Parts: sequence; C-alpha cells; structure tokens
Amino acid sequence: MSGFFKSSVGQKFLMSITGLFLIVFLAVHLTANLFLLAGSDAFNVVADFMDLNPIIQIMQPILAAGFIFHIIYASILTLQNQKARPKAYKKFEQGHSSTWASRNMYVLGTLILVFLVIHIINFFWKIKVSGSPLLAEVNIDGEMMHNSYALVAGLFMDAQLGIVYSILYIIGAIALGLHLHHAFWSALQTFGWSNNVWRKRLEVIGDIYAVIIAAGFSIIPLYFLIFM
Repeated sequence: MSGFFKSSVGQKFLMSITGLFLIVFLAVHLTANLFLLAGSDAFNVVADFMDLNPIIQIMQPILAAGFIFHIIYASILTLQNQKARPKAYKKFEQGHSSTWASRNMYVLGTLILVFLVIHIINFFWKIKVSGSPLLAEVNIDGEMMHNSYALVAGLFMDAQLGIVYSILYIIGAIALGLHLHHAFWSALQTFGWSNNVWRKRLEVIGDIYAVIIAAGFSIIPLYFLIFM
C-alpha cells in the first residue's frame, strides 16, 4: 500500500480525494458565510454554532491536514509533470487540448493559498487565538456569544483596508472558481467516474458549482461595499 501512495497514480488519488473533501467544505463554509447578508444576529448564531459544534471541532484539524496534503501532492505532481513533459508537446497542448485553468492549476492554487493565509490571519486566528476588541460578547436571545459579525464586517467596511481586502477577497473567489472549474471533473476522472458519456456532464456540473462558489464568496464583500 505504501508503494501505491508513492506512485504517481497514488499521489493523484490522494490529491483528488483531499480535493473532493475540500470541495464539500467550501459548500459548508459558503453557506455559513452567506448568513452575513442576513444581519449580525443571524451570522453570530451560525458562527457560535460552528465554534461550539463538536463535529466541526473534530473536522478542523482534518481539514487542515487535507489542505496540507493537497498542497504537497499538487506540488509534487506539478514538478514531475514539468520534468516529464517535452517543451514542444507542452506548447501543442496549450494551444489545442487543454483549458487555461487546467494549465495553470498550480498558479491558481498558489493564489488561493496566499488568500487563505490572509483570511486565517484576519479571522480564524483572531477568533481562536489572539482575540479582538470587536469580538466582545453580545447577548442574543439570552445567550452570550462572540460578535463575529463585527469582526468580519469591520474589516470589509474599514475606511483604509476595506476596499483593498474586498478586492483581494474577490480575486481569491475568482481564482477559486477557476481552480474548481478543472478540479471537479478531474478528481472524479481519477476515480474512473469520467468516461466519454459523463465527461461533459461532469464538466457542466463542475462549472455550475465553480460559478456558485466564486459568485457566492464575491457577493459578500460587494454587499458591504455597496449596501453598508
């Protein structure tokens, strides 16, 4: 079994399975974040539920491990492909047999990683570790909880950093959508679920999902920039 995971097929399998796990996480994360549009009480209740739910707490380190493995194996496979692929073939492939997203998955992944680090520093780290005055507890229906809404909304509406962070957030969402455009069907193809009949169908499903994720995350900063 250890030999399988050291092979290129095994590495693609691990990258694909961690990728599908992250795809499911994105749907959950976006659903929770969209409660920002419903107001402070709604988002704070959801954030408090996510913070206290034991299943979510167990999944957090698993999620972190999934990200790390996905990045590691993506890097390994990218380097292997660059060494194995002749330049002439690469030029032909770029012009005739692949999309821009599929040729630049590693670049898109790097952009997403940079955005993720910024996101963690501004939100997750403050909520879980360092704290923030904006997180002062509020009373909602008799229960005390952190004011996560003030922390998130405060950054988007900040007079100096709000526009900059909003633009970065939208760029990150678009990069994520482009990454998912190729990643969805590619992961399923690795498991043998993409044949001549299903390839087009999975591409359509993947494109719809990618648009939903990219648009959904982009709506949040646009909402605070335009309406708040």
